[in-house]
Amino acid sequence: METLRLERRAVTAGEIAIVTLHRPEARNAINKQMIDELSSVLDELREDPNARGFILTGAGDRAFAAGADIAELKDRGHKHALRRINSALFRRIEEHPLPSVAAIRGYALGGGCELAMACDIRIAGQSARFGQPEVGLGIIAGAGAVQRLPRLVGMGRAKELLLTGRIIDAAEADRIGLVNRVVADEEVLSAAIEIAERIAEQAPLAVEVTKMAVNAAAGTSIPYDSLDVLGQAMLFDSAEKHARMGAFLDKRSTQKGGGK
Repeated sequence: METLRLERRAVTAGEIAIVTLHRPEARNAINKQMIDELSSVLDELREDPNARGFILTGAGDRAFAAGADIAELKDRGHKHALRRINSALFRRIEEHPLPSVAAIRGYALGGGCELAMACDIRIAGQSARFGQPEVGLGIIAGAGAVQRLPRLVGMGRAKELLLTGRIIDAAEADRIGLVNRVVADEEVLSAAIEIAERIAEQAPLAVEVTKMAVNAAAGTSIPYDSLDVLGQAMLFDSAEKHARMGAFLDKRSTQKGGGK
């Protein structure tokens, strides 16, 4: 795998997997290759009788995942939106029989924040920053934030974050319920492992059924995905989306080149 690193850690009753998003040169931005490789890992873990859970984290200190790859998004049109490239994977994580923990340091923006929200539990380092800046790029947070963010933080706070694109720090994310716990950056992975190991000590079938029941009680429903994807399909073809993403990429290119 080129965009992921997979490590298996033995626990009392089996193994937990540590999956690291590994595109540090792009702040672990989520591209199509990463989506495909993560999908394969989910398949592998589903069939592994020894697997008891998995942790998602990001390479380096700067980002869990700074978002979807904007260069790819700029070139995507309505047909790509209808394929549910990111949202389908995040739904698979949410509904995966194994429990998942996101270990977050640095930026978790856009698709990165949506990926973290698809996990069952979120552990944040003090450097973590969260946000859904999609409206500033001419699109919606169409990979699950419109559904999951209100369930986690309430409708009013979710609308504020989704409509303003405001980025919040770890302390605020903890206060509003977006994350389960905030720890020092150097303790993020160990705290995530501790939780995953404690879950792994429980009866596996009971854990799986409990996760299914909680998801059902929360009202997770595939029909809502259709509303997200249809809205995104319309916006992917809009002139403003192309202009705003082009400006974003031009600004990033100038910054990398040392310009102002």
